Amino acid sequence: MEDANNPLRFETNPYHNVILKDRKVLEVTGVKQIDSFDANEFLMETAQGWMVVQGKDLTLGKLDTDRGDVIIRGLVESISYVSSNKNGGKESVISKIFK
Repeated sequence: MEDANNPLRFETNPYHNVILKDRKVLEVTGVKQIDSFDANEFLMETAQGWMVVQGKDLTLGKLDTDRGDVIIRGLVESISYVSSNKNGGKESVISKIFK
């Protein structure tokens, strides 16, 4: 079922790659959706699970919804994956992040 409240959900291939260049440019493939983002944090669902990117002055440099490619620019301080609970779905992932 399509989430009407989130227009940044798109189809992607099953491959997921992360390339970080000089901590200033982050290229991510296999992105299924961008749940939220601001200058300090991006929360994305990838083919390999939920990913949180934290940093300073983060901006969305490129979004290719056909291929599931995302480029984030800014100072990347942290990249992490959040374990998801099969029964909890998206809400439990977000609640884990903000505990």
